[in-house]
Amino acid sequence: MKKIFSRLSAAALVLALLCTPASALTPQQAGELLNLYYVDEVPQRVLEQSTVESMLAELGDPYTQYFDAVTYQLFLDSMRDANLTGIGVSMQMEAEGALITQVIADTAAEEAGLRPGDVITAVDGKAAAGAALEQIKAWVTGEEGTSVTVTILRDGRSRDYTLVRRVVVIPATETVLLDGHVGYIRCTTFGQETLGHFEDGISANDGAVDRWIVDLRGNGGGEIDAAVQSAGAFAGSGNLLYRRDNEGLYGVYRREAGQSSLDPVVVLVNGDTASSSEIFASIIRDQQAGIVVGSRTYGKGVAQVLLDGESYEDCFGEGDALKVTAYRFFSPLGATNDKIGIIPHLLVDDAYAADVAYLLAGSNPKGDTGGMLRVDMKWRWYVDLETAASDAGKPAFTALLEALPPSANLWLGTGGAEGWRETTAAELVEEYGLTGYASRAFTDLADEPFADAINTLAAYDIVSGSGDGTFRPDGELTRAQFCVLLANAMRYTTSRTGSAFADVKSGEWYAPAVNALYEQGIVSGYSDGLFHPDDPMDHSQFLTILGRVAPDLCMNFHDAAKSEHTASLGDYWAWPAWSRESMWLLDGSQTNLFGQSMSLLWDTLDNIQPDGVTTRREAAVMVYNLLIVARILPA
Repeated sequence: MKKIFSRLSAAALVLALLCTPASALTPQQAGELLNLYYVDEVPQRVLEQSTVESMLAELGDPYTQYFDAVTYQLFLDSMRDANLTGIGVSMQMEAEGALITQVIADTAAEEAGLRPGDVITAVDGKAAAGAALEQIKAWVTGEEGTSVTVTILRDGRSRDYTLVRRVVVIPATETVLLDGHVGYIRCTTFGQETLGHFEDGISANDGAVDRWIVDLRGNGGGEIDAAVQSAGAFAGSGNLLYRRDNEGLYGVYRREAGQSSLDPVVVLVNGDTASSSEIFASIIRDQQAGIVVGSRTYGKGVAQVLLDGESYEDCFGEGDALKVTAYRFFSPLGATNDKIGIIPHLLVDDAYAADVAYLLAGSNPKGDTGGMLRVDMKWRWYVDLETAASDAGKPAFTALLEALPPSANLWLGTGGAEGWRETTAAELVEEYGLTGYASRAFTDLADEPFADAINTLAAYDIVSGSGDGTFRPDGELTRAQFCVLLANAMRYTTSRTGSAFADVKSGEWYAPAVNALYEQGIVSGYSDGLFHPDDPMDHSQFLTILGRVAPDLCMNFHDAAKSEHTASLGDYWAWPAWSRESMWLLDGSQTNLFGQSMSLLWDTLDNIQPDGVTTRREAAVMVYNLLIVARILPA
């Protein structure tokens, strides 16, 4: 049973004794707050610093920040609907000028009759062609009540419009109905107003919608509960997020209300999707309310508490505030996204992600399946083949087929209400002339019992082959190769300019991976101080390292590692003493849904020799099993 905690009242009592009369935060107060809240033990060198700024610099956590009054207000404003003064359009640059992509409601542009597709060729007589987009934005914005004249090109004809600038409210969350049946929700941050925007958008459109697209690309996060409740609008009620503090105690975020819509959702993400946005995506993934499409997300799996004058009046007397990393958070099934990010169901290039989502948002062809492709992946997704096979649709169609993992099934509509026959990506590529298609599957795994596991890792860009389309599963794994595999899977990086080992030259292809794993405390050298990167990786070393990684990936492995299990280590008497803890974690600590013991090993324990050389097959299968059991891979 997870331990649920509430420390706020106790913390307030402690800090009341520490805080002095109202003024800006002092280093002593900052140290006490860090000791109370920070997710890890605070080093003594941090507490010895003479200023708050130097304390946080020594701490080295980019998410723990001190705000003066001005920067704190800007931070709060960034999570609310944005206000600016202008004419009320969104634009992108074209050769002729600034193309209007959106006209915002209740603005001067809307009242004047400007439309998406219009091109602004001049502003107050200044030519827009060749100017930077930010320059054009600066021209059309200005003081409220002032006038600006924009020259609009529409259908080959130019016309001047004189508009009066006014305050424009740009919602952080906006819903648009596409093609009469696709609900598109664009969310740029999670704040106090976000859930209301989601609920209003769903309520207004759910009668017409049969597929939702939630666009979280570039959304850097915001308020956690806003993300949880908004995701719950699609995922339903229950425990949707867990958090763990510096004492190992768990808290839970629940949604009591049920689903606001029963229709599936495609969540669009990219490398700038972070924090609360990753929470949203993980809830949709774990609760199987839809799928995630795009590139791997940023990887911020820690949460902060915001301490200001409302929580500690005597510590923050000048409008200042302190944001402190206080928790690690975990998805409904217990997975972290810290560093590793959210791995989408369909890993596609950012350039094609939106079009792939749109292709998948076809309606169920209840009357006639002809001309439709069905993609079975958690839900049934329908692709209109006329759209997909058009010149405009082929790049996204190709990207979609390339990204499909082995677990996805394809069905081609043959007509009638239930007419479907199974097909393959290769068949579709040939039939529709998708000449740019490049399969991610390896060519030498036809008789490989673990082919699906290996090709799944390839689909998610976790393993690479030998450069000729083959994987060579029987090849021996070197220490350098394993570091690259693991660093790529877990997204471990390093800022080190030199090397931790004399025999790992900084210019070598594996050096960043070796140094990153060394900094994480996951790998070490030999007694001679060297790493020996070309040495084969034996089973003892290999499984020990994976066992060190496991507790950081999910709650189940972490809690198992903290439990009393000394007696169980005796089952691994044949293995070196330093490897037994990891062996138990990977082989004996986990159970399935029926409470039965579940091993992650690729073979029975008796058939694995501690000093045997690890093969590429064994490495791939173990990484796959670890990521599946930890709920990192979208199984």
